Amino acid sequence: VQLQASGGGLVQPGDSLRLSCVVSGFPWDHYTIAWFRQAPTKEREGVACISISDGSTNYIDSVKGRFTIGRGHAKNTVYLQMKDLEPEDTAVYYCARYLGSCSLYRTLYDVWSQGTLVTVSS
Repeated sequence: VQLQASGGGLVQPGDSLRLSCVVSGFPWDHYTIAWFRQAPTKEREGVACISISDGSTNYIDSVKGRFTIGRGHAKNTVYLQMKDLEPEDTAVYYCARYLGSCSLYRTLYDVWSQGTLVTVSS
């Protein structure tokens, strides 16, 4: 069972970035895949989730209208498209899985990817 996150980098405020999460080792049809982030000195927070079975999504308020989560064209891939990035979006981003419907409660998730760093700075 593995989740691999990639796509982080250094961007300027207002730029866009796309993160990818490749999932392997389990049948993901009944799972939710979510993106979390952790900024320095802050707790890890859920950013966006997608229920693979029905495609339902949820976002934290601070990214609504700027971030989009979806299934990628590549098999077993979930992306996080981020636009209008702000310095406050700077964090290490992780993807994770949960056997259930879309939720942003961190404690529900049992398998995590390694992090990918997103830095938004001028």
